[in-house]
Amino acid sequence: MVQINDNIAEVAQQIIDMGILTKKSYDDCQHIGAAIISECDCIMSWNFKHIVNIKTIRGIRAITNLKGCKPIEILNPTVLLESEE
Repeated sequence: MVQINDNIAEVAQQIIDMGILTKKSYDDCQHIGAAIISECDCIMSWNFKHIVNIKTIRGIRAITNLKGCKPIEILNPTVLLESEE
């Protein structure tokens, strides 16, 4: 569990300011911000509308680069279901 703090709120606002997501998706912005600030390796989500899409993935990559943060992968859970043949 991660508590929302000023650093997470700053990243969430940056996501909105850069036009990656809108204020309507502030919870999603906080989710992404928490993952970035917590240095998670990836975000797994079924939310294709706001999180797992090329615009968000590229935007989040830009934010992590600008802030000097660890890169984060944004993936859908089906990647875990792929079997080796």
